[in-house]
Amino acid sequence: MLTSRTSPDQILDAAHRAEIKGRSLWRDAMTRFARNRAALVSLIVLMLVFVFAIFGGYISPHQPDYVDFMLRGNIKELGVPSLENGHYFGLEKEGRDLYTRVVQGTRISIMVGVIGSLVAVVVGTLYGAISGYFGGKVDSIMMRIVDILIAIPFMFVIILLLVIFGRSMIMLFVGIGLMSWLNMARIARGQTLTIKNKEYVEAAIASGVKPIVIILRHIVPNLAGIVVVYATLLVPELIITESFISFLGLGVQEPMTSLGALISDGASQLNYGTTWMLIFPLFFFLITLYAFFFVGDGLRDALDPKDR
Repeated sequence: MLTSRTSPDQILDAAHRAEIKGRSLWRDAMTRFARNRAALVSLIVLMLVFVFAIFGGYISPHQPDYVDFMLRGNIKELGVPSLENGHYFGLEKEGRDLYTRVVQGTRISIMVGVIGSLVAVVVGTLYGAISGYFGGKVDSIMMRIVDILIAIPFMFVIILLLVIFGRSMIMLFVGIGLMSWLNMARIARGQTLTIKNKEYVEAAIASGVKPIVIILRHIVPNLAGIVVVYATLLVPELIITESFISFLGLGVQEPMTSLGALISDGASQLNYGTTWMLIFPLFFFLITLYAFFFVGDGLRDALDPKDR
C-alpha cells in the first residue's frame, strides 16, 4: 500500500513489479517477435503470398487449364508476359496462362506443406507425449519403432507409395504426413520427460486423474511453444519435398500443378529463350520458403525462455 511517506524509488519499484506480474509468456513472445524485423517482414510477405494463392485467380480472365491455341504455335514471341491480353506472366509450354498456373501451384504447394505439417504435429506430439509420460518399457518400445522408421529413406517411402497406390493428391498428403511426424515425436518426448516431473503434474497424479487426461490437459498444452516453432519450420521442408517429387513427375498430376512441376517445366524450356516460365514460379517458391524460415526463426527466438 502506498502512503504519503512512500519514496519515489518505492513507487517505481512497485510499478515495475506490477508490470512484470502482468506479463504473460505469449504476450512477451509477441512483443519480442514484433521487434524482429526480419521475422515481421517475412510474416507480412507470407500473408501476401496466402492472399495471392487464394484470391489471385480472380483478377485474371483466364483459367489454369485453358489452352490458347492462337498463341501456342509461337510462344517464344507471342506468349511473353503482357498486360494487354491478360497473360500477366506469359504462357507456359502448353499454351496455358502461366499466371493462373502459378496461383494454383502456390496454393497446392502451401496446402501440402500446411496439411502435412498439421498431421506431423498432431501425430508426433501425441505419440511423443505418451511415450515420455509412461516411460519404462513403453517408452523404449515406442522410441525403437521411431528409430526403425527414421532409418528408412524418407523420399524412397513416398515415391514407393505413389508408384504402388497411384499418383494422387490424397496419397501425396498421406505419404508426406505419415513420415514427417517422427522428429516431432522425439522432440515432444524429450520435453515431456521434463514436464512430467513438475508439481502440477504430480498433484494431478496424486488426485487420481487418469493418465490420458493428464497428457491432454497438462502436458500437451505446455508443448505448444515448441510445437508452433517446429510446425513453422516443417512447412517449408515439406514444400521442398513435394516440389522435388513433382519435379520428378511423380507428384501433382495434370490438369493440376504445383510450384515444383512449374519449375520443372520452366527449366526444360530454358534453351528456347522462354525464361519467364522459370522465373515466376521460382520467385514464388523462394519467397515462400524464406518467409516460412524467417518466421520460424523469429518464433523460436521469441518463445525461448532463456531470452525472457
